[in-house]
Amino acid sequence: MSFHPPARENINGAGMPEPGTGRWVLAATILASSMAFIDGSALTVALPALQADLRASGAELLWIVDGYLLMLGAFILVGGSLGDRFGRKRIFMIGITLFALSSLACGLSPFTRFLIGARIIQGAGGALMIPGSLSIITSFFTREARGRAIGTWSGASTVVVVLGPFLGGLLADAGFWRGVFLINPPLAVVALVILLKKVPESRDEESGRLDAPGAVLAAAGLALLTYSFISAPAAGFGSPGIILPLTAGLILLAALVIRERRAVSPMIPPGIFRSRNFSGANLLTLFLYGALNVATLFLPLNLVQAQGYTPLLAGLTFLPFSLLLAGLSRWSGGLVDRFGPRLPLTAGPSLVAAGFLLMALPGVTSGPGNFWRTYLPGIFILGAGMGLTVAPLTTTVMTALPERLAGVESGVNNAVARVAGLLAIATIGAVALISFARFLDTRTNNLGLNGAARRELQAEASRLGEAKPPAAVPASQAHAVRGAIKAAFADTFRVLMVICAALAVTSVIMVQLLIRNEPREN
Repeated sequence: MSFHPPARENINGAGMPEPGTGRWVLAATILASSMAFIDGSALTVALPALQADLRASGAELLWIVDGYLLMLGAFILVGGSLGDRFGRKRIFMIGITLFALSSLACGLSPFTRFLIGARIIQGAGGALMIPGSLSIITSFFTREARGRAIGTWSGASTVVVVLGPFLGGLLADAGFWRGVFLINPPLAVVALVILLKKVPESRDEESGRLDAPGAVLAAAGLALLTYSFISAPAAGFGSPGIILPLTAGLILLAALVIRERRAVSPMIPPGIFRSRNFSGANLLTLFLYGALNVATLFLPLNLVQAQGYTPLLAGLTFLPFSLLLAGLSRWSGGLVDRFGPRLPLTAGPSLVAAGFLLMALPGVTSGPGNFWRTYLPGIFILGAGMGLTVAPLTTTVMTALPERLAGVESGVNNAVARVAGLLAIATIGAVALISFARFLDTRTNNLGLNGAARRELQAEASRLGEAKPPAAVPASQAHAVRGAIKAAFADTFRVLMVICAALAVTSVIMVQLLIRNEPREN
């Protein structure tokens, strides 16, 4: 790996970067990363307001989240490779620009499908941008200074993650959910100016060929699977319009596996999964992060649409989770050195499963005043479990293979986390759409609604918790129907939390079957 010095005006007499350039590197990478972190953590809280304003259906709501994750999960490995080959700063800047322009389009979206398209482009920008932060830091700072630099970046990122839900709730409460997206372009402009003027370029002269066909197969296969699961509740799982894309998606993903085995420079080197610890850690990531993505999507919807919370209060409910995650991560990272990975990676996801089950207990509550004994215990246990898991999981991933494969380890695990969210939201989101329609039908059975009212209500069920009593419902029954909608969504949320708990337990099983307390390969 070679280091390419920056433009002449940033070089001192010794031919090295000027002292102080490191501060500019950190400033640019933190600003760019903040866009992605704010977008992820703030958007979930703003989704109820977004859905109400754009009158998005439940399926469209799932696509707003999954459209971004689709491109990010499919192309994030290629994004890192492009930076190594053509210049990390160059690809990073392209990613920032694309992310910022698509964020502007998201913020100005006149209707839902436009927003979904902009989110897909935003995911492509994220795939170029997100790998760039740490790779630029790693290439610029010496081994001795790298740990402190990454720590500074991580600390700043943690602050953004903690503040994101609060910001999302604040903007949604003010009737300005679009601000979640519109905050990105100004951050991008500052980051781009710093990168252009102050940050040197670097690349890997030994970088192999890009596996573009592999990335296209991954994107197409995942897109077809996502479409099939999200569309199935409306069309029916037996519909040819679902069976054909589902089958095609599976065939494309099978072709991806075959290609990766035969490619000269594969996107995912197949041999890395011979490591039991690496395979186990990534399977844990798949199941646990899939569950976490579902929970963080549906919890704000439940709190705002069924429990009567304002978006701001819904955002504040994430604060205990974020603080526990940040506070416990440094301590839990040392557990691997003392006990090996099996203990924390068993205890952490087990607590996460318990947290999900606790959040499944409440039905329709009396609102935010009841938060302390309804949802706080589950959120608290969930935060403690993730705080116990994240650092040991990262350590396990990054020590499972020889040190020369550190970039591959990080990239693959990052991609797995994104794909986990994509597939979990698509599949469990389909469960949510089906469950809500059935619960709503059951909850309104005894209301004596006429046939026209019941048909309109079932059509309205496609909007999940944002459903409203249709015009055919008599005014005398509208209040009861609104209560049934809230109860049906609370019932649906309980089902989803039980599924999430099962996924967390599955991740514990993966640890028991695959992960061993063993020294790092050299």
